[in-house]
Order: sequence, then structure tokens, then C-alpha cells
Amino acid sequence: MKVLENRLRRMAERQGFLLEKSRRRDPKAIDFGLYRLLVNHRDLEAHKETTPFTLTLAEIERMLSDGNADQ
Repeated sequence: MKVLENRLRRMAERQGFLLEKSRRRDPKAIDFGLYRLLVNHRDLEAHKETTPFTLTLAEIERMLSDGNADQ
């Protein structure tokens, strides 16, 4: 799992994105174990507050592989 996560982080970075994992530790939290893709630029802090953690690693892999991450 961690190997896949690291591979997807590198893939996202090459495409200009930042892969971020939810820091929730409560398994009952709605975003526990989920990820988000952020645009990797200077306005990152403002973008973080409006982007929820809603993606699984499989969904991110599909998005990055298909080139649909910007949608």
C-alpha cells in the first residue's frame, strides 16, 4: 500500500499535482484513509481549505494514468 502511495505521489508531482492523505486517525471519520489531489503552486494553502479528501488510491491511479486529474 505504501509503495503504491509513493509511486502515485511521484506520478502526481510529475504532472504538477500534490497527493495528500487525510490525517484523520478515527476510522469512523468520513474522510479516514482518503486522499486528494491539489494543484502544486503558490496558492496551495487557499486551495487546501476548499478541497475535501474524497478519493481512494485506485481512483487517483486511474485519474493520473488516464490524464484526467485536472477535471
